[in-house]
Amino acid sequence: MTIEAIQNEIIDEFSMFDNWEDRYQYMIDLGKSLPLIEEQYKTEDNIIKGCQSKVWVHAEMDDDKVKFTADSDAIITKGIIAILIRVFSNQHPKDILEADTAFIDEIGLKEHLSPTRANGLVSMIKQLKMYAIAYQTQLN
Repeated sequence: MTIEAIQNEIIDEFSMFDNWEDRYQYMIDLGKSLPLIEEQYKTEDNIIKGCQSKVWVHAEMDDDKVKFTADSDAIITKGIIAILIRVFSNQHPKDILEADTAFIDEIGLKEHLSPTRANGLVSMIKQLKMYAIAYQTQLN
């Protein structure tokens, strides 16, 4: 699936819920299905700076596609990174770099997060794109 198709799927899923309490619960459930990072990668180097909670992300290339795994010590944050990984994992680095993240505003996520969590969301996106830059450089 393309990044845009996955984003549209997420927008559709979130539109099924009438209130933010249900959407938060859905995010928590998504966090439970997160491709978990192996313990050996839960290091300081893999912690996303700028997040209030601890969020670890690991990336590796597999057939010209970036695969992400992650974990967090907070359930909401785990749900947020699960959404981002669902969108960006198993995609070509160039596609990740060119991807628009407007779907986050469309599902209303940023406006329903505390300022520190919203900053953490921006930091997560930045970090995933930094991995994509590194892998794209290797491919060139």
